[in-house]
Amino acid sequence: MEKEAKIKTKEEVFETVEKQGVQFVRLWFTDILGQLKSFAITPKELEGAFDEGMGFDGSSIKGFARIDESDMLAKPDPATFRIVPWRPKEHAVARMFCDILQPDGSPYEGDPRYVLKRNLERLEKEGYTFYIGPELEYFYLRNDKNPETLDEGGYFDLTTLDAGSDLRRDTILTLEAMGIEVEYSHHEVAPSQHEIDLRYKDALTMADQVMTHRIVVKEIAQQHGCYATFMPKPIFGVNGSGMHVHQSLFKGERNAFFDLNEEYHLSEAGRGYIAGLLRHAPEITSVTNQWINSYKRLVPGYEAPVYISWARRNRSTLVRVPMYKPGKEKATRVEFRSPDPACNPYLAFSVLLAAGLAGMKDRYELPPPTEKDVYLMNDEEKAKEGIKSLPGSLIEAIALTENSELVREALGEHVFNNFITSKKVEWDAYRVDVTEWELKAYLGVL
Repeated sequence: MEKEAKIKTKEEVFETVEKQGVQFVRLWFTDILGQLKSFAITPKELEGAFDEGMGFDGSSIKGFARIDESDMLAKPDPATFRIVPWRPKEHAVARMFCDILQPDGSPYEGDPRYVLKRNLERLEKEGYTFYIGPELEYFYLRNDKNPETLDEGGYFDLTTLDAGSDLRRDTILTLEAMGIEVEYSHHEVAPSQHEIDLRYKDALTMADQVMTHRIVVKEIAQQHGCYATFMPKPIFGVNGSGMHVHQSLFKGERNAFFDLNEEYHLSEAGRGYIAGLLRHAPEITSVTNQWINSYKRLVPGYEAPVYISWARRNRSTLVRVPMYKPGKEKATRVEFRSPDPACNPYLAFSVLLAAGLAGMKDRYELPPPTEKDVYLMNDEEKAKEGIKSLPGSLIEAIALTENSELVREALGEHVFNNFITSKKVEWDAYRVDVTEWELKAYLGVL
């Protein structure tokens, strides 16, 4: 597939629409849970969309507006214009991400994209750029009714066992056709589990790309007659799917986390950022791992990082700092390993940044790295080294978030309150359900 030239202005959008014969433009945005929403307009509506935004009913979108304040405007960002490769060329369709506005044209505080933009604007005032490179894992399944796998392959397998090779190839070609750079892909540890890693970009661009990544993976799977899921733990007894988030801060061309003369080659800013992630990890977990099912993955024994510690080589820790290679100062980064790929990336990136910046601003002390396998340490050893655990369920995580001023400030009052309310409703629905496990365990003996 041919890669599109990068578009930045609305004039370039109009030129491309005419040149490519675009007949419909889909306007994309997300609700507070990170579910993609969309409606289509014709090219003749584009001028009005760029100038004023397109009106829609916000009361129908999760976490947006009440019925008495429902009028919203979706204003497309021309820099996100891309032709949708899986639609027929003779009836070309394009897409753009939108910012959601109030009727008076002011930003809507319930828009997750605005939440991230607001956090990034504060950062930019201090001269920093926030870069992110995520690793998204997912499963290919026979259908969406039961978790039947396509293969029995394992980590990095390249055999006929890996039935997903063609799907990954077509997915990568589609992503690159939409201007999304892929670093690498491979079969993951569990049967039918795969990973496609995106090349690092600024946080807003990457949040848009994560949303695109998820729909492209699903679309290509559907074309091949199967189903792709980013559900954190769809299959009992095997590894769940994570989204390790690599993060770095730059001032101009200089990596703010790197210092050749400091221990571990980490600057004061880098050490503070990691310390911030560690200290605030429990209270941001409901945002980075926002589903009940997320906590079926966050258990010891399945490679998921549940212990709040950091290291350089040790992959049982929550935070990892990849080893420095001479001449690769720009590659110095922090890898936060607990998030899963079903989170809302706009909100997740916002709280990760807020936690890291708090550590930098208040000069949190970074504890020593933990280079032992934390999974093999007993409770006494973990207590001696001050290693605590992430919350074990969604309701535990929500209780911590509810008391977090850091998360409240990062998300803004509207999203903070609506997110917590939504998650409590989800938990209440879950806790009254009688599961298959309970029937098997109790029905015949009680």
